Amino acid sequence: MATPTDHHIGRRAQAFLRRTGRDYAGTHDRPLRGYLAAMAAFGAYTAGWATAVRLRGRPLPDRPEPWDVLLASVATFRLSRLISKASVTSPLRAPFTKYVGPQGPAELHEEAQPETGKDTVGELMTCPFCMSVWVASTLTAGQLLWPRATRTAMGALAALAGADALQLTYGALVDRTTDS
Repeated sequence: MATPTDHHIGRRAQAFLRRTGRDYAGTHDRPLRGYLAAMAAFGAYTAGWATAVRLRGRPLPDRPEPWDVLLASVATFRLSRLISKASVTSPLRAPFTKYVGPQGPAELHEEAQPETGKDTVGELMTCPFCMSVWVASTLTAGQLLWPRATRTAMGALAALAGADALQLTYGALVDRTTDS
């Protein structure tokens, strides 16, 4: 049962958080509570993966192999952009974002919806840098739990990234040779 002291501490903590958020943001809209919730969710997500790895009894490597780091980097890049920018994945982002316009080949520019809760998720869903933290963690866990399947999926994502680079290079060369 909560005591009057508990309520007093709770009110002071809430006032501190409101004041901190207001002082930090100034005239900008910064959803610190949403970011705090996202950090807590990420902590729970990674704790869940860590628990699964531990229960599975798989030993951790002494250090990551350079090839795995390179493959994970390219796969993380490609999957993060696929989730956060691709036209085809816009239905995943639509509940949390608003369409603004095209942004590069087969990519969209979207903005987070300003509603409480949706703003933070919308920012995460439209930011390939933010998304890459979740993707890299997922791929790392996958490498520990299902190494063969995860490397196969990462290889496919790396091939997709390579194909994208070749498509863009080819397009640039065609533009360069036909613009006279």
